[in-house]
Amino acid sequence: MEPPQKTPARGRPRTITRERIADAGIGIGLSNITFVGVAAALGVSHMALYKHIAGLDALKSLIAEELFQRWQIPRVNAEQRTSLKDYLILFATSAREFVKAHPGLTPYMIRRLAATQPMLDKIHEHQLHIAQAYDIDPLQARWLLATVAFHCFAVADTVYAVSGQEPELEADRLAEVAEMEAELIQGMHALIVGALVLLEEGLIPGS
Repeated sequence: MEPPQKTPARGRPRTITRERIADAGIGIGLSNITFVGVAAALGVSHMALYKHIAGLDALKSLIAEELFQRWQIPRVNAEQRTSLKDYLILFATSAREFVKAHPGLTPYMIRRLAATQPMLDKIHEHQLHIAQAYDIDPLQARWLLATVAFHCFAVADTVYAVSGQEPELEADRLAEVAEMEAELIQGMHALIVGALVLLEEGLIPGS
């Protein structure tokens, strides 16, 4: 008679996972991230967190990468395809709202050396998607999207960083934010129109 098999002991569920770290960091916000803060949100010690993340820079990079992976970049509907101009405006709008929702993310978006490989892979896939959707050279798609994204992220980051400062009255602050947003939107439209003129005239890479 064989001895009864022992039931495997249930281990304690992992408290620290990449997903939970990212969720905790996103909840705190990149601008306010500290090791102690994320550890507290996870209910562990900061020394326990160090066993999973090398340091604060690595922690911020992980959170930035996860934020970017969760960003639903607008796609082109093949059956109801808009013009390239309208798509780029939609893309700029999505980028602006993304920056507004996640202060502190911009440095990871406009500095290539700060981007992780999964982020670069997603950017490359998106560029190929647009190149195929509008039948343009991948280098042209790369230039158009990079130009729009860079300026939108950089300017939007400045606009929303400034909007958190003076004046003290909430009504005045909201009015100022609305005014700056309107100028940002107008400026992005002008940039997009100008970029498309350069494309038509064969003055950008791949033309």
